[in-house]
Amino acid sequence: MLLTAALHLAAVIVVLLITWGISINSFDAQEKVETFLGKISTTASVPKCRLSRLCPPQHFALHIRSGAANVVGPNICFDGKIHVLNNVGPGLNIVVVNGDLSTMVIFFLLKIKDPEDILAYLKEIKPGMIVLVASFDDVTKKMTDEMREIFVGMGSALIKSVKHRDSWVFAGRAGAKSKSLFEKVSEPKTNIYEGWPEMVEVAGCFPRNQTDRLTD
Repeated sequence: MLLTAALHLAAVIVVLLITWGISINSFDAQEKVETFLGKISTTASVPKCRLSRLCPPQHFALHIRSGAANVVGPNICFDGKIHVLNNVGPGLNIVVVNGDLSTMVIFFLLKIKDPEDILAYLKEIKPGMIVLVASFDDVTKKMTDEMREIFVGMGSALIKSVKHRDSWVFAGRAGAKSKSLFEKVSEPKTNIYEGWPEMVEVAGCFPRNQTDRLTD
């Protein structure tokens, strides 16, 4: 009788220990999963390029800021990566990007002395490539009408109106069939730095593919 009761008590204890072990492991596993998912959620919920919202799938975050006069340099942020921050050049600072991000080239347009070399570079940009531009200092010194037409072919609607010392920012795509939503030129009334215009900027979500709609 005592032996049976002892065995029964031992069995109950074993079952309780097993149940406790399973519950502890289950809780620990659940906690780890929740922590992991929380980290993913936190990472995914941070907008890139200081935007106020997340970009939809198949879009890149961008924020382009021109220079202020010839003192404060321009800034180009694309898909969370900042370019043309500490190594700016006078004129047009350009970042050219493949849609799959396999190619990213930073180029300072007016560091090249010969306008023909600048034109040759612009002509080498292949259809579909994303082109991001931020001005610094004066962009018109070596800007020819043929160069302006190339930017028009990338979706620019304002490049022909850019004048001496204007601030200009632009994001477009080579071979674009529609006007870009990411473009701005300074207004004459904003000339606040002894004849120099103030900074201009554009920001938003740029489509990975040309067929997707641009969003700002």
